[in-house]
Amino acid sequence: MTVTVPTDSRHQPGLALLLIGSTLTVLAGTVLTPVVQLLITERHLSATAAGLIVTVHGVSLAAVAPVAGRIVDRHGVRRPLAAGLLLYGVAGGAGVVVEAYPVLIATRLLFGVGAALVFTGTTVGLLDRYAGTARDRVMGWRSTAISLGGVVWPLVGGALGVLSWRAPFAVYLLGVPLALLALRLPDEPRAAAPPPGATAGRSALLARAPGLLAVYALQAAATLLLYTVLVFLPVRLAALDIANTAVVASFSASSSAAMSVAGLGYAGLRARLTEPVLLRWAFTTWTVALLALALVDVPVVLLAAAVLFGLGMGLAVPALTVLTADRAPAGGRGRATALLATAGFTGQVASPLLLGPLHAATSVRLTFLSAAVLAGAVAAVLIGRGDTRPR
Repeated sequence: MTVTVPTDSRHQPGLALLLIGSTLTVLAGTVLTPVVQLLITERHLSATAAGLIVTVHGVSLAAVAPVAGRIVDRHGVRRPLAAGLLLYGVAGGAGVVVEAYPVLIATRLLFGVGAALVFTGTTVGLLDRYAGTARDRVMGWRSTAISLGGVVWPLVGGALGVLSWRAPFAVYLLGVPLALLALRLPDEPRAAAPPPGATAGRSALLARAPGLLAVYALQAAATLLLYTVLVFLPVRLAALDIANTAVVASFSASSSAAMSVAGLGYAGLRARLTEPVLLRWAFTTWTVALLALALVDVPVVLLAAAVLFGLGMGLAVPALTVLTADRAPAGGRGRATALLATAGFTGQVASPLLLGPLHAATSVRLTFLSAAVLAGAVAAVLIGRGDTRPR
């Protein structure tokens, strides 16, 4: 893509809005996790039905993401982002007053549509407004914002859950004032006009930029590994008689904090290394961390493994986003970015579907060991491809 933008991020408007908006896809599910048990007991729902309230938005998000990308490519970021934030706020906040379970699920599906526009709009908005070292720096900040959101929003949901299971739904209303702010964003610089046929669907997009398939595969693998840790680390700790929820939460919080630190240091690393090298380091650190989670029974080592995993994630998130932007064809950055979200959701869903039955049939050790094998295999492929050139 040929876009001329200033490289000094201090003079770019809307940065805070776009970074806050980047945390909203994390907020989407995490703010409700503390009240899942309340939904079961107070609404008399099954665990599956309660869990759907937290996760079902991902279905519509993944399905609508390519359409959201096409809209952003055609109309720019400002208006689609504002519409997405408004729908995010209204549909998400509807849980404060909705009574009937089917209606609540319907609002969550609409909420996923808004979340798709928010993810695509904020990501493309940042990519369109920055170039060179400024873009590397901002992508690192985005990674940090996302990881901090993973710590802050569950705490907010837990604090509001003391009042009522409905109270955390009010947090989604944040999307409404953010939508008004998004309308005040200046028109972003756009790519050169796409060639004929560039407005076709995802198959045409991937035909024009086949390198994106590798990026999406890496995104799916990274998300699968992330959710392996999120889902099965508490099980691993329980096997060591570590069941205190505050202690268990400290492991995931430490991982998120490490991701934040890596995000802040991403620009400095990117100044010396290419994205493929950073991804190689990410998958290598994940291999070591997952092996430790599988084989070691010392709690402090498991904590160190969680921190190491977070460091790798802090490198992978901005690297994969930048690779997507760089490999997107002219006029297709929005669709390319949206498909990155679809790939991530695919990995999220695949993690429990693939590793859950393995855990049930064997043990949590073998579950982490299998994840380590996957991470190691990807790292070996990346190492085999070379590309050790410094930037």
